[in-house]
Amino acid sequence: MFEGTSRLFLIWLAVALFAPASMAMAQNADGIGNLKLPDISSYATPKGETPLALSGGGAITLSAQLTDKGADITRGIVWRVFKPEAAGDGKLPMVASAHGGSAVFQLEPGSYLVHASYGRAGATKRITVGKDARRESLVLDAGGLKLDAVLSGGVRIPPKKLRFSIYEGTAEANGDRALIIPDVEPNSVVRLNAGVYHVVSTYGAVNAVIRSDIRVEAGKLTEATVEHRAAEETMKLVRETGGEAIADTSWSLLNESGDPIKEAVGAFASMVLAEGQYTIIAKNRDRIYQKDFTVVAGQNQEIEVLATDASAIDPEEGAD
Repeated sequence: MFEGTSRLFLIWLAVALFAPASMAMAQNADGIGNLKLPDISSYATPKGETPLALSGGGAITLSAQLTDKGADITRGIVWRVFKPEAAGDGKLPMVASAHGGSAVFQLEPGSYLVHASYGRAGATKRITVGKDARRESLVLDAGGLKLDAVLSGGVRIPPKKLRFSIYEGTAEANGDRALIIPDVEPNSVVRLNAGVYHVVSTYGAVNAVIRSDIRVEAGKLTEATVEHRAAEETMKLVRETGGEAIADTSWSLLNESGDPIKEAVGAFASMVLAEGQYTIIAKNRDRIYQKDFTVVAGQNQEIEVLATDASAIDPEEGAD
C-alpha cells in the first residue's frame, strides 16, 4: 500500500528535522474542524455495520487514498457518516458506518459529514447527497511508521524487552505531549497522518529510554531504528566470590546522584540499565551491603555483592 520506504538510523536523542507539520487529521477547509464527532477515534472500530438504505435515497460511493492521485486503499478503512446538525449533547448523530475499502451508502438527499480512519490516520469531509449516484474520495495524507532498536554494534534487542510510545510532535506550553499510541511492538507498522512525531523507545523497565523526533511522509513507510546505550545487569549477594546467591535479599539501586531508581526482592536482581555509574544496596536479615559499579553499553554482566565486613554499610557489626 505504501508507495516507498525511507529508512532512518537514529542515535540518542534526535534527528534534524525541518519545516513544522500539523499533527491534526486531514480535513477540508469548510469549517468542520471544531465539530464534536461521536465515536471518532482511530483507536476504535465502529459499533456496528449500519449502512443506511432508504427508498428514494442517492447512492454515494466513498473511497480513500494515502496521497493525492494515489491508488484507492482496499482494506482497513473505518467509514462513519454523520448528520451535520448537532444533537442535544453537542455531538453529531452517526447514521451509517462500514469497514473495509471503498464503501457504498444509500442516503437521503442532504448534507453529511464523512470520516475515514485508517489506523491512527484519518480525514473528514463534508459531502452532499442527491437523488443521483455519485462518488466522493478522501485524501488521508498518511503514511506508515515502523520502529526498531539495537544495542551498540547493531546487536539486536529481544522484542519482549522493547516497547515504543508515539506522541504528538509539538509539545504543550507545560512541555507535555499528547500520547497517540502506547506500547507499540518493534517492527509493527503504525499508520499515521503525515507529520513529525515524538517517539519514546524503552528497553527494559528502569531508565534505558531514548527519545527521537521522526517525520512520517504521506504514501511512504518510514523505518526508524534507534540505538540504546545500555546493558543487562544481574546482581546477587554472595558470601564469597563465585558463591551461591543468598535468598531473601532486598535490593535497592541508586543512580550516580544517589537517587533510588529501582527496588527488587529475591536471590537475583536482573534489570536493564543505561550506561553510567550506579550503587547497589543489598539487605539480608539485619545486615546491609553495598557496591559501586559501572554499566558499559552492550556489555551484560553479573554483579556480585560480597556479604563481608568490607562491603557492609556498618562493618563493626560483622558479616552475616
